[in-house]
Amino acid sequence: MDGKARGSISAMPASSQRPRGFRHVETWIFDLDNTLYPSTCNLFAQIDRRMGEFIANSIGVPLAHARHLQKAYYRQFGTTLAGLMKVHGMKPEPFLQYVHDIDLSVVPELPQLRAALGRLEGRRFIFTNGSHRHAEGVAAKIGILDLFDGICDISACDFIPKPERAAFDKMIGHHGLDAAGAAMFEDMPHNLEVASELGMTTVLVHSDYIDHPAQLEMRKWQHLPAHIDYQTRDLANFLESDVLGDKNAP
Repeated sequence: MDGKARGSISAMPASSQRPRGFRHVETWIFDLDNTLYPSTCNLFAQIDRRMGEFIANSIGVPLAHARHLQKAYYRQFGTTLAGLMKVHGMKPEPFLQYVHDIDLSVVPELPQLRAALGRLEGRRFIFTNGSHRHAEGVAAKIGILDLFDGICDISACDFIPKPERAAFDKMIGHHGLDAAGAAMFEDMPHNLEVASELGMTTVLVHSDYIDHPAQLEMRKWQHLPAHIDYQTRDLANFLESDVLGDKNAP
């Protein structure tokens, strides 16, 4: 199985800490980009390019410098937008509207994922540093939008991004969640640290889209960090085999 009992996708030795499991889980929290759809869609590359364009046009710098600022803010503040707001006083709405105006035709319908999500008992949420509109569009294209009870986007978190604790507090407060009864699925390993501290079962969904130092550090891992309970490269299969298998085991 893809991630059983701190198992590995690449023969990585297991940590000594027991994973939290899924039998108790009543709330399922999913990141959006490169988590609910495969990174092979290369969808985020479109967003990445448009962020650079927006910065260049908005603050009047060459595209190369805009790209430098884009990555620097992303790594320092958690999202490029957070840096633009703090350093340049930029309003978030025009940025979000521009960068998420992308071609979704590359995103496939995912019937296997839909079937697995539909079998999860409890509430399901999308928790994204992107916009509500973007999350709706992508989830609808995949064919899973109607399965979710809510979307907690960056505006709902007052533009405080994951991995900040305040973003998690706002998400939990908005939807009345019990963190100890939740599982979170995410492609960025550092975004799972607070989730684990709050008592969530954590699942790292590996992505081939590498755009952050934390993703590069993953290549050096000898075992899973203590804040990650499971990992997978195939979310639908993991939900079917590991999650539903755990919940339905005698």
